[in-house]
Amino acid sequence: QVQLVESGGGLVQAGDSLRLSCAASGRTFGSYAMGWFRQAPGQDREIVGGISWNGMTKMYKESVKGRFTISRDNAKNTVYLQMNNLIPEDTAVYYCAASSTWSKEDYDYDYWGQGTQVTVSS
Repeated sequence: QVQLVESGGGLVQAGDSLRLSCAASGRTFGSYAMGWFRQAPGQDREIVGGISWNGMTKMYKESVKGRFTISRDNAKNTVYLQMNNLIPEDTAVYYCAASSTWSKEDYDYDYWGQGTQVTVSS
């Protein structure tokens, strides 16, 4: 039903910013809540942030509050993750995912992108 493709990752220095994008195919994008997850080597996948289908409700992992902002443009079938003041602990593969329900749990998400690497050097 939904294909997701992330982009915008890269290698940056601590204190820099990146904007990740997730492009969705199809015409049902606006019906899904969207989440950003990340997974560092040897670590479990964890939620970074989520946004409701209409963009009115957002949630964030505590450690990124005040630094990261999630947004969506349903007309463009795209969700974004603006990451400011990056620190080395943010280094991970970042994934976008779509869910038919509002959830912080990865198993509640039905569709996943392939991921984009974010590396932050000190």
